Amino acid sequence: VQLQASGGGLVQAGGSLRLSCAASGSFFSLNPMGWYRQAPGKQRELVASISDGSTNYADSVKGRFTISRDNAKDTVTLQMNSLKPEDTAVYYCNARGQITFWSGSRDYWGQGTQVTVSS
Repeated sequence: VQLQASGGGLVQAGGSLRLSCAASGSFFSLNPMGWYRQAPGKQRELVASISDGSTNYADSVKGRFTISRDNAKDTVTLQMNSLKPEDTAVYYCNARGQITFWSGSRDYWGQGTQVTVSS
């Protein structure tokens, strides 16, 4: 399983960015899919995840970020609105993947994309 993330960049506070992650390779399922972020000197934290249509958000992004998934294209998207300087971090796409029906599952990670919000 390969996860290719895109869409990071530099934006002013109050602006918006859209992150996308496309999964490729051979697998039985990818569930859940989501986004984590890691700011300098801090631990990686969950931003948002989606599993069978149900979504989960970190308290700090509720009401501002929206996660969605296109099952036909195996992509997950994070729409980030009303961005704040504290949202600055490297954002990582994540998926828990199962290669075959009989295999166990494990986490897969994308390469990370930088999001910088200036004040």
